[in-house]
Amino acid sequence: MKHIVVGTAGHIDHGKTTLIKALTGAETDTLHEEKKRGISINLGFTFFDLPSGRRAGIIDVPGHEKFIKNMLAGVSGIDVVMLVIAADEGIMPQTKEHLEILQILNVKKGIIVLTKKDLVDEDWFEMIKEDIKDQFAGTFLEDAKMIGVSSKTKEGIDELIAEVDKLTEESEAKDSQGHFRLPVDRAFSVSGFGTVVTGTIISGSVHVGDEMEIYPSRTKAKVRGIQVHGADAKIGEAGQRCAINLANVKKDDVGRGSLLAETDMLESSMMVDMNFYYLKSMKKPLENRQRVRVYQGTSEILGRVVILDKEEIKPGESAYVQLRLEEHITCQRNDRLVIRSYSPMHTIGGGSVIEPVASKSKRFKDDYIDELKVKEEGKLDDLIENALKNMSGEYPSEKEIVKSLGKNEEDVTNALQNLIEEGKVIKLTSLNTAAFLHRSFLKDKEEEISKILEVYHKNNPLKVGAMREEIKSKVFSKGLKQKQYDEILSIIEENQVISVKGEYVALATFEIVLSQDEKKIKDRIIDEYIKGKYTAPKEKELEALFKDKKAFKRVFELLIDQGELVKCAEDIYFTKKQFEDAKSMIIDFINKNGSVSAGESRELLDTSRKYVIAILEKLDAMKVTKRRENERILW
Repeated sequence: MKHIVVGTAGHIDHGKTTLIKALTGAETDTLHEEKKRGISINLGFTFFDLPSGRRAGIIDVPGHEKFIKNMLAGVSGIDVVMLVIAADEGIMPQTKEHLEILQILNVKKGIIVLTKKDLVDEDWFEMIKEDIKDQFAGTFLEDAKMIGVSSKTKEGIDELIAEVDKLTEESEAKDSQGHFRLPVDRAFSVSGFGTVVTGTIISGSVHVGDEMEIYPSRTKAKVRGIQVHGADAKIGEAGQRCAINLANVKKDDVGRGSLLAETDMLESSMMVDMNFYYLKSMKKPLENRQRVRVYQGTSEILGRVVILDKEEIKPGESAYVQLRLEEHITCQRNDRLVIRSYSPMHTIGGGSVIEPVASKSKRFKDDYIDELKVKEEGKLDDLIENALKNMSGEYPSEKEIVKSLGKNEEDVTNALQNLIEEGKVIKLTSLNTAAFLHRSFLKDKEEEISKILEVYHKNNPLKVGAMREEIKSKVFSKGLKQKQYDEILSIIEENQVISVKGEYVALATFEIVLSQDEKKIKDRIIDEYIKGKYTAPKEKELEALFKDKKAFKRVFELLIDQGELVKCAEDIYFTKKQFEDAKSMIIDFINKNGSVSAGESRELLDTSRKYVIAILEKLDAMKVTKRRENERILW
């Protein structure tokens, strides 16, 4: 079911609160000072049932310029606005500023309500309507219905209710499938219950028992209870005004400006990139690094505007800017921000968030600006590609990609699958949680590894390859898990860039080429082992046979690296064939007799106990055999 919030806007004393009372019978001015002064200071909340059966929440915002901060906190979650203009006064300064704010926030549906109609004659009323039509041309309200009402005589109230019902039907439903977010506009304590927060759910849904987080403080909370329009509920959905009772939270831990959201789904930041529109009504250009007030949801944060693609922003122009803030802000891509001047305070513009967790950038940096254009205009596939180009070195999970983009999880899953099928994204599946890499990241790593191996092979022509762990430490970040590294090496090997041989990595095209002298050394070493049978010669004994000791060392190590010599114990080696033959004889003996002793093995191999024990312990280590008292059995 679609849930809609209707809000008022307009100049002070134009009858917003009285109008809501006429519509609903409820009094939204509840503070003693409000009633005493006759103006709205804080936000007022109520609801009413429409003819269609829908229940709409209503937010009454203050009209006085001193309380614009409160007004902004209220209108940030509305779907339909009733812009209230007193028929006896017409458009006033706060009427214009409220309209500008509504446009910045991208409110699309609205009604122009001309209150106090009973105080003016028909000619005056028509003149006011014409003036409004002229001044609202080009705004989202240029074709909005104008309805004259009198809260005193109830004239026009039924027509207004019908129009509200019509616009709520036409309004887009908020995303109940997305991640839950509720900008907090009030927080208070209730005896026997604890801390309660209120606000309009701008996306997702919340259930009793859900674990939540308060941003930007990252305080953990649990939903103890929910009320929607004053009635207990088990669930609150996007578009509804809710009161949420939180467990494990003190009132001082949360207040207006906080954001209640799903645990670990958002990041706060002190830098935000946005497309900023500077109001046409401004008298002079906006200069770089001007100090401003930034409004998002129910929060107000001070900061400076760094203009990225222009020297200055002229009235009516848009530009890419980076907001450098004095406190953390928690927002998502496409959230709307309103910007006001620091002092004196007035609205100067606003726009849409492009990068909610921005990196500090210099001005006029073309590649950074191009990246912002992709983020702003690109399809989801483009956004994921762009994100992965920056995130691949962190080996992000799907959840982390969703968190970065602020997009629907199912949509991200489908887009990732498309990119995998197109060969643009690689999925690592070696851990319980899959990680995703952009193809360009892998290509860069392939090139980096290739350069390292080229140098290595040049300096070590008789080495099988570089140690795989050495490659890992030189090329990849510490956050890469061993299983993921092994998987990446396998992918690069499948791409025929490298060859992985046990603990060694070589270029796929690399071949060891022995000189004639080195070939002779190799053949002589193998012959000496064959002559010794299972009484293997020691390395020093072999070395003594050759004049070129360095050449012997190179060839001897090569035979070990290539697996042509099998090390069974310190300074005890056998040729690969010798070792495999010994293994077969021992296995056959165990299969026939159930077990083999060291003495029986010595007789089988016709050698001393020293060499037999070395072979048996090697087979134990390989899990071919295992020791049982003084015998070996098969593993």
